[in-house]
Amino acid sequence: MKIYHNPRCTKSRQTLAIIEAAGITPEIIKYLENTPSKEELLDLLMKLNLKPADILRKGETAYKEIIKGKKFGDEELIQIMIENPKLIERPIVVKGNKAVLGRPPENVEKLF
Repeated sequence: MKIYHNPRCTKSRQTLAIIEAAGITPEIIKYLENTPSKEELLDLLMKLNLKPADILRKGETAYKEIIKGKKFGDEELIQIMIENPKLIERPIVVKGNKAVLGRPPENVEKLF
């Protein structure tokens, strides 16, 4: 199991705590420091069964400055997320061919 984690995020910490309480030691990827590549983001989106726009953090300043009110294709949104990883919704938890967003944190239980 992997968690794309931001230790400063309450939901991310809560999701990690649920995983650890289940006796699982996940691989922790601090995605703000180790930004996923285009291929990794495409893989995550496939496992989540979501589009790039579905995992954008719309409350972030970068969203308001770069994206809001404009039209972007999926490839462009992925590139914007790579350049601005704060825009990637967190946490994302992966197990095998499945992934969930930890919003709410209890979503992670679907992977147990």
